[in-house]
Amino acid sequence: MLFRKVNIIILLLAAVVFLLVLHHNLLGLSDFLKRQRSDSTPLEFQQVDFFVESPRRISDVKEIPVVIPAVDEQLGGVIAAINSISSNTKSNVVFYIVTLNGTEEHLRPWLSNTDLKNVNYKIVNFNPRVLEGKIQADADGDPAKPLAFARFYLPDLVPGEDRAIYLDDDVIVQDDIQELYNTPISAGHAAAFSDDCDSVTSKFIARGAGNRYNYIGFFDYKKERIRKLDMKAVTCSFNPGVFVANLTEWKQQNITKQLEEWMERNVAEELYSKTLVGSITAPPLLIVFYQRHSKIDPMWNVRHLGSSSGKRYSLQFVKAAKLLHWNGHFKPWGRAASYADVWEKWYVPDPTGKFTLIRRHSDGETSK
Repeated sequence: MLFRKVNIIILLLAAVVFLLVLHHNLLGLSDFLKRQRSDSTPLEFQQVDFFVESPRRISDVKEIPVVIPAVDEQLGGVIAAINSISSNTKSNVVFYIVTLNGTEEHLRPWLSNTDLKNVNYKIVNFNPRVLEGKIQADADGDPAKPLAFARFYLPDLVPGEDRAIYLDDDVIVQDDIQELYNTPISAGHAAAFSDDCDSVTSKFIARGAGNRYNYIGFFDYKKERIRKLDMKAVTCSFNPGVFVANLTEWKQQNITKQLEEWMERNVAEELYSKTLVGSITAPPLLIVFYQRHSKIDPMWNVRHLGSSSGKRYSLQFVKAAKLLHWNGHFKPWGRAASYADVWEKWYVPDPTGKFTLIRRHSDGETSK
């Protein structure tokens, strides 16, 4: 009997020792995996703020993630975009506002001390080091340029989501963002864009457009690497300032890695057109998504309001648009952009007084 008890005690002690060794090994494996992840993705993005106090937030309704870059000098655009979206929907929208260090100190009181205080948002600090070796050195240090590439890293900006909307900061939304979020994306496609030759905008931009809205306007077709891609030069380009992404497909196809590789190749070989007509972010996207993207309703990206082409739109057409986009040199908070008064309807004044809205009167004079 005593011998049997001794055996039981020995077995119990052996089991305890085994469990302790197993626990130690699992902790070691966990530390190793953490180090591996840290080594492979050292430039992760940091969420620095999260507000969930909005009375609109309904726990059983799927979240609609909307990603918007926020440069301090253009925060008025971000504010107007957020106000227009939140005012035209009852959906559970969460804004992922992507900034560089310091911008959140200006942005937070603008959101919390105005009528936007109930908006749900997260602020994500973008680490520009992720772009080292991937873009040409910027002589003027324009902060908008690093943030322009934030859209390439959508799965990192909105982790855990299977779909997201990306918007530039120079847009306003005049309809329910839920409709844009529900854009059908074909199997095997990681995103849906609005083509520059769509039926809505092409009739306004055709005159004098030349190659501005074809692939030849973005690439140097004398380069062998570009020719080997077999992309037709007359292919219609698409606008990267408004799109819906299938993040599951994006990750499966490793879209971010593909975009980074083409950025690096351009640095080494100068593959883009010397007279690049569009956004600096467009060429990698045009390559990776060549004939492999779905289309959004053209009324969800009525653009060129920041160029002379926008002046050709009628007021009736502008009011019918679901999303207005002031892409181009003329922004509605600064210079003489088309239909700036429509944008100003959604602008919320900066309570800190740091952001100055320049108004242009009918007599051509400007005031702050």
